[in-house]
Amino acid sequence: MGWPTVVLALYLATLALLSLNGLHRAWLLLQWRQRIRRGEAPAPEQWPRVTVQLPVFNERYVVERLIRSCVAMDYPAQLIDFQVLDDSTDDTTDRARQVVDELRAQGVDIVLCHRENRVGFKAGALEEGLSTAKGELVAVFDADFVPPQNFLLRTVPWMTDGIGMVQARWGHLNAGDSWLTMAQATLLDGHFVIEHTARHAAGRWFNFNGTAGIWRRKAIDEAGGWEHDTLTEDLDLSYRAQMRGWKFIYLDDLVAPAELPPTMAAFKTQQHRWAKGSIQTARKLLRRVWRADVPLAVKTEATVHMTANLSYPLLVLLTVLLPWAIAARITGGPAVLLTLDLLLFAAAILPFIVFYAVAIVGAGADDTRRRLVRLPVVLALGLGMAVSQTRAVLEGALGPVGTFVRTPKHGNAAASVYRAATRGLVGLELLLAVYLLVACVGVSLAGYFASLPFLGLFTAGYAAVGLNSLRA
Repeated sequence: MGWPTVVLALYLATLALLSLNGLHRAWLLLQWRQRIRRGEAPAPEQWPRVTVQLPVFNERYVVERLIRSCVAMDYPAQLIDFQVLDDSTDDTTDRARQVVDELRAQGVDIVLCHRENRVGFKAGALEEGLSTAKGELVAVFDADFVPPQNFLLRTVPWMTDGIGMVQARWGHLNAGDSWLTMAQATLLDGHFVIEHTARHAAGRWFNFNGTAGIWRRKAIDEAGGWEHDTLTEDLDLSYRAQMRGWKFIYLDDLVAPAELPPTMAAFKTQQHRWAKGSIQTARKLLRRVWRADVPLAVKTEATVHMTANLSYPLLVLLTVLLPWAIAARITGGPAVLLTLDLLLFAAAILPFIVFYAVAIVGAGADDTRRRLVRLPVVLALGLGMAVSQTRAVLEGALGPVGTFVRTPKHGNAAASVYRAATRGLVGLELLLAVYLLVACVGVSLAGYFASLPFLGLFTAGYAAVGLNSLRA
């Protein structure tokens, strides 16, 4: 057995595992076509009391916008109260207090709860806020969100018996600012336009996304409350609540816009926390999910959902193998392996292209055509994030919980004092970009141009992520 056969076999095994992810995307698209058209729920005979929780940590540029937009939501004034759950260590607290004092003088039921420690991070703040919350329903908004005025009037009517949570779709305040924010908007639309909608339509479990949703207080309590032994307290609580029998509703036509991270370093910080936390949640809950008295299909989809980020280590391995696999093709590897290569590559890549194209169209944004043209940029960004996300996966699988690192928000500020905590493994990303660039040159010299588009996509992805991570 020569080296071309060995390399191709290892490469194809990796590609086969990745193609399962691609086929799952195809399944999600099929389920999305069966999506539920809910329309409006009838108003309740008696509107329940709602507490709106606003967890913030060092958000000087957006905290006032957050508070004022939430207070502006339509709802009977005597049935709503607001909690600004502030763990800040800078002047965010002073800015928030000024707004809170002003609104209290106008008769708004709002309090500022400032903690001098970050025990439990966001989960700890939410849990502490519940101890004084007045509502039987609890809505949560992160600092970068601007909820629509009718948010509560649209969500509360769906909170009937047995419903534990209603989630709205995320929108984007700054999608058009740069190629990076536009690509992020597409990636998030894949999750909110397709994934959530498909899981909901198929009767599978889906998760509260930490913000832009409303909970039944009883569901939180029965699930064990907010816990902080993972970095994705929202995903953790969601699965614990659904294992207790609570049902969730997703409103794909109710959009709550938010600010996208404007820099690569900030984007990496956010994605690292989500990937690490999802693996931590899988470690914590997968055994419980498989012991739960629910259909096999629900257990399977929950497993796929919580372990989806395991594809990133496979992408790094595929990156290393790709030039050698192309060289094996050039030297004339076994015909059966080369045919299988084409089929697996198509199964791994094509569903993602269709998936995000449908997400772009389904989002109904004004810049749909522009975003479709830039779809290769989205794919390159996803590939280029593989190194930093692999580190997050390994930390989630093997390490301690770690620190909840906030994603810096800049609002409309021309300059910001906030910086992302990490830029990721920039050196390794750039090294892989050079490695792949050399492979591109070699492939061109050999006249094997058919592989250049895919090889170039990987090269561009690592180069873009690495170089942009160096910027402040």
